[in-house]
Amino acid sequence: MVVDEVDRRPWRVVDAAYDRLACAECGGALSRGPAGCSACDRAHGYRYAAIEVDRPGVPPGNEHALRVNVSVVRRPYGISAKEVLGRRLSLPILLDGHLPGTAQAQVARAVLDKGGTAAKYAEFVHREWRGGPSA
Repeated sequence: MVVDEVDRRPWRVVDAAYDRLACAECGGALSRGPAGCSACDRAHGYRYAAIEVDRPGVPPGNEHALRVNVSVVRRPYGISAKEVLGRRLSLPILLDGHLPGTAQAQVARAVLDKGGTAAKYAEFVHREWRGGPSA
């Protein structure tokens, strides 16, 4: 029922529903199958039709950042390993209600681009993003 009306449901509900359904084409969790699985490709695209509302007490845009990061982590095909790592490691801070500004996000990405480890990246975002957007 949920996946038949994704545009009428919150994105988190749609995401949870996809996790509970098997793809008839590839057998994996619906929307998480390999690139090229037409049913998962379609379901993954439909997830963005779901309703997105910021939670109370978080900066505007936090829910969107969370949604995009979850989407990338759930279906990383065609996305660089550094990008997936950065988005995965950023999830706890976003779930905690913080949102980096553009400059903060760019500096964080530079940590990985310059060969920083996962631990250094995580330490950086946990230290720098807790203060809110700076740009």
